[in-house]
Amino acid sequence: MTLFLALVLVVLVAAAAAYLARSRAAGLRASGGGRLNSLPGYHAAFAFLWAAVPALLFLAAWAPIQEQLVNGAVLASAAGRQLPDFDLARANILGEAYQLATGQIAAAISPDAARIAPVYREALGRYGLIGGGFALLLAIAGAAWALTRVRATFRARSGVEKWLMGLLVAASLIAILTTLGIVLSLLFESLRFFSMVPATDFLFGTQWSPQTALRADQAGSSGAFGSIPLFWGTVFIGAIIAMIVAIPLGLMSAIFLTQYAPARLRSVLKPMLEILAGVPTVVYGYFAALTVAPLVRDLGLGIGISSASSESALAAGLVMGIMIIPFVSSMADDSIAAVPQAMRDGSLAMGATRSETIRKVILPAALPGVVGGVLLAVSRAIGETMIVVMAAGLSANLTANPFNSVTTVTTQIVQLLTGDQEFDSPKTLAAFALGLVLFVVTLLLNLIALHVVRRYREAYE
Repeated sequence: MTLFLALVLVVLVAAAAAYLARSRAAGLRASGGGRLNSLPGYHAAFAFLWAAVPALLFLAAWAPIQEQLVNGAVLASAAGRQLPDFDLARANILGEAYQLATGQIAAAISPDAARIAPVYREALGRYGLIGGGFALLLAIAGAAWALTRVRATFRARSGVEKWLMGLLVAASLIAILTTLGIVLSLLFESLRFFSMVPATDFLFGTQWSPQTALRADQAGSSGAFGSIPLFWGTVFIGAIIAMIVAIPLGLMSAIFLTQYAPARLRSVLKPMLEILAGVPTVVYGYFAALTVAPLVRDLGLGIGISSASSESALAAGLVMGIMIIPFVSSMADDSIAAVPQAMRDGSLAMGATRSETIRKVILPAALPGVVGGVLLAVSRAIGETMIVVMAAGLSANLTANPFNSVTTVTTQIVQLLTGDQEFDSPKTLAAFALGLVLFVVTLLLNLIALHVVRRYREAYE
């Protein structure tokens, strides 16, 4: 029995339990057994939840356990003991044998995989039957217990609400635990990196060349792991150039849409503007590399900058600014629209023009929401990768010339973790240190933005 088949059977048992519970509750009402405390639908939902949720939770927990048991059984067999000791080769053989055993491929290339495929198939069937059978028993037991609770005085609605509350709490805990897992994984690997490279050299160094630190004559060297050029490139592209483009355009578009545009024009322009947020970043990257970057290079050469490159911070920053215009515009739009109409009317009644009202009344009142949108846009920009890879290049240059090639933290993380890597060298572990610092910076920006937006909402709800 496969886990998928067990899942289907559990759902069928739960559906049958729900049908029986509903029918029994409806029969109690029809036979004059008294006024039902809860509607038949709540009795059906109560039975379905008790039959399905415990069994499904068991299947979710059993899946990784079954994988370990199956691999252990295969490796303990006579054919498994003959597999090579090299981890990568053995993993490839086991993967191919698994695909052959489950019918994903018709024939195996490796003779070792063909030899252990029957062992794999037998172990999968055995442990799948154990896990699926136990899950099915759980579903039947939960359904039987729920059906015994169907009576006129039973508060099925309260039971369903408790289940839903538990599921909501579990969903919240999953989000929290996922964040905690991300932080811990980054922290542990970063501590390994900092045990090889001093934190001061990483945080304050100005030379980034992790490949050269792998040479035999530079073993133990930490001078090539200075992250200042990477964080400067991230700030230069995402927080300076992109914001110079996004803030004026986003704010002015929000002002026009909320204060000047007719309702019919606004209904057309606002969705068109927000389409920018749904364009894949790789499309922006192509646009930056094929259209904007050559124009920027020609502009630099035209004004006498001989070092102007086809991969430049300006090209990436311009396109990134266009990409995050909807973030700034949407938050500014909501903030301006939330300003009480009485403030507008009072300003106009005092003789102020519409533009003076916008500059001196509406924008100051909406400033917290606008600032929150800008901070959210900055956190989105500094985490962008594809545009930088395709338009700004990979050179870690510490320069303020926007026509030169620079790189960002996320781009270097991708480069360091591309291909087969051994997670015991400073070169690979440096990616986790970069990710940890970037995570902290982004988290702080998001917290500041949420704090500002919360104050704005409290003031104008």
